[in-house]
Amino acid sequence: MRHVKLRDLEVSRIGLGAMGMSHGYTGAGSDDAESIRTIHWALELGVTLIDTAEIYGPYVNEELVGRALKGHRDQAVIATKFGLVSHAGAGPWKLDSTPANIRAAVQGSLQRLGTDYIDLYYQHRVDPNTPIEDTVGALAELVAEGKIRHVGVSNYGPAEMESLRRFTAVETLQPPYHLFRREIEADVLPYCTAHGMGVLVYGPLAHGLLSGSMTAHTTFAADDWRSQSADFSGETFARNLAVVEELERFATDRGLSLVELAVAWTLSHPAVDVAIVGARRPAQLEGSVRAADVKLTDEDRVEIDRIMGPAAPVHGPNPEGM
Repeated sequence: MRHVKLRDLEVSRIGLGAMGMSHGYTGAGSDDAESIRTIHWALELGVTLIDTAEIYGPYVNEELVGRALKGHRDQAVIATKFGLVSHAGAGPWKLDSTPANIRAAVQGSLQRLGTDYIDLYYQHRVDPNTPIEDTVGALAELVAEGKIRHVGVSNYGPAEMESLRRFTAVETLQPPYHLFRREIEADVLPYCTAHGMGVLVYGPLAHGLLSGSMTAHTTFAADDWRSQSADFSGETFARNLAVVEELERFATDRGLSLVELAVAWTLSHPAVDVAIVGARRPAQLEGSVRAADVKLTDEDRVEIDRIMGPAAPVHGPNPEGM
């Protein structure tokens, strides 16, 4: 597995997103033993970055990752997120990046993950009610205390990153990015390149659409956010699947699986350092890992753009857990 250096943090180019093991998708939480085997297999394959958040569950995903990494802590780079749970009483799905809340959040995450430090600690969403300098100050204290080693942000745009940069160097960004969702190419990725930020993208398989496992008959559980998304139903879903079928034919002609093509395309953007891929079973990881060594040509990318054409973006209702 190839690795990349994000300033002083070294990570594998493929990361394992653990969210779907416990939260947000059909079947989440149904087989923790298989999820733990998946995390162990990821480490065997050389995947070092394991990505989670306190809101996933909430809490249970961090607990799951903690159980999986018991005895394997030195093999993993743990990334987790704060800011979507208010520990002052408001509870889950309440933005809160106040210093007191960050301290409560990190203590809980450390306990659930079974570790005394977090490698990469993200602010999950911008908190418009807390001065950014207060958030930055609290994070700096946690770095000085050794509880976190690196700081990142998730789902930020250039304006928010510029505000943050007035008080601290922004190390890494975690945005969504896949073949159906490319808006960060316009301004987010250029900003990150200009300011030397690491970019770890999530969703390279478009929430399963680019896994090759969906058909027109695919349905989702009521607690799966895709069940409420127009992108995964009706005419839009049919159009998206038609595009996927053509992509799969092109991948086959290149001797690749659809997963390999989709993840390799994501990693081929020069600003992207890491693709965080969700998986619940060991076999689901292998294509993504192989993708780290796939080289797409300029001609490949032109043909992929032709296939995508005006394909509908797969946003869903911007699920807050991601």
